[in-house]
Amino acid sequence: MIADALSLFAQSPQTFGGLVLRARVGPARDRVLQTIRQIFPHARKITPATDDAALFGALDVVATLAEGREVRQPGLVSPSAILILSMAERVDSALSARLATALDKGELGAIIALDEGEDDETLHPALSDRLAFHIDLDGSRADTIKLRNSTVPTASISAEQLGDLTLLAARLGIAGLRAPLQAVNAARGLARLVGQSETTEAEIIRAAELVLLPRARQIPAMEEEQEQAPPPPDPDSDAEVERPRTADAIPDDILLDAIKAQLPPELLTRLTARAHRGAKGAGAGARKKGNRRGRPLPARPGRPGQGDRLDLVATLRMAAPWQTIRREAQPHGPKVLIRPTDLRLRRFEERSDRLLIFGVDASASTAMARLAEAKGAVEQLLAEAYARRDHVALIAFRGENAELVLSPTRALVAAKRSLQGLAGGGGTPLASGLMLSATLAGQSASRGMSPTLILLTDGKGNISLSGEPGRATAREDSENAAKEIARAGWPALVIDTAHRPQASARDLSIALRATYLPMPRADAARLTEAVTAALRPT
Repeated sequence: MIADALSLFAQSPQTFGGLVLRARVGPARDRVLQTIRQIFPHARKITPATDDAALFGALDVVATLAEGREVRQPGLVSPSAILILSMAERVDSALSARLATALDKGELGAIIALDEGEDDETLHPALSDRLAFHIDLDGSRADTIKLRNSTVPTASISAEQLGDLTLLAARLGIAGLRAPLQAVNAARGLARLVGQSETTEAEIIRAAELVLLPRARQIPAMEEEQEQAPPPPDPDSDAEVERPRTADAIPDDILLDAIKAQLPPELLTRLTARAHRGAKGAGAGARKKGNRRGRPLPARPGRPGQGDRLDLVATLRMAAPWQTIRREAQPHGPKVLIRPTDLRLRRFEERSDRLLIFGVDASASTAMARLAEAKGAVEQLLAEAYARRDHVALIAFRGENAELVLSPTRALVAAKRSLQGLAGGGGTPLASGLMLSATLAGQSASRGMSPTLILLTDGKGNISLSGEPGRATAREDSENAAKEIARAGWPALVIDTAHRPQASARDLSIALRATYLPMPRADAARLTEAVTAALRPT
């Protein structure tokens, strides 16, 4: 697998964007890095602490003042540059976004990210999504890597094979189109490596193993066979008739079985923690920008006043290119001529407290198991709340409406007392639960907190906001409430508690613009792990 990934990457670094090498320092990683150095002898090494000016260039103040025009120093980022990013799991969202943008615009050749983090420390999704190959060297030996070269100039791929890779990406829970496109490029590249001008089943499966499998978020499952045969198509209908698959198409069951054979055990347990990048430091709430304390941010234009402070260095940088022109217009003025448009103000960033709002389906069908898991997860999260500045609240929706069982708190003893008497039963007033969650989130946001919603449900509400039964009205009320939450921009996680992933829960996550996570047999420990991993800030 390593040899195939490096052989493809060596063919066209810009096509694949780069690779993520997840490994601790050791002989196996040294062997891979030695091979990479042989492929790209001019690759430059950077770290998360590399100065912004060294990466993207900066104004040369001395040369600008001497020549009377703007002179910029070039940075390491260039269309032909290959950067080796060590300690990639520590790269913050700002640098990840800038590097990702450089890759998208073709301003950077490729990135080789060395991920040395623990399970809850991974490369930022904005960057890892753009790197085609994810290699995990856990348990690998330091064997010699034999690279292969292309023997044909190009290889084609059929429309049916494109559909196979796209379908498989969806079955594996992979969102977006970058991964399927990268898998297509990998399949074509693999065909060229073996001297073929067309891709075959072997290249499709191998490309899926290289590109899609490391990104998997769920185990693929075949759709249940229909108990009754579908009715014959109406000859007078304008509906498109499904065309038979061509000979080069791979049946879904064969493709899925081939990929399933490569899936490691406990896939969800291992991958949930890597679904989103873990937070660094104590604070886990939303970022708040100010001018007093926190992590420094780039200066902004403005005039000092009402507590704003002048950034002297940034102001001088803005004024430097204009000194020659201004001195000609004002020869007897001060040595440095500064205009109001040059003024820059200092900015900092800090994090607010975060409120985790659990909305739990406590209806008769799921009450016993789900409530027990939610109680255990709340207690475990509260045990760590002081370190992360988290508050926790619990809303149960059952019967005709939703109920705030646990108000926002960090007090573990008080929370345990509130949770002991919680019981379930009745219908599923999902819309009422969403509305109460939105109200609580709005109240907490007005107090400076960062609300995050976690819903444990199968998405099948059957009680409307008025308290009357009826699935159609309940579904409409739930969709409207979900859209209101999405417009507010609060992050959310929908945990599908059904025995099989449900379209209703996935549709709810789409309406909420939330992360969707099927966990049919989650206990309190796994639920806690999923929440802390998937809802940490980016």
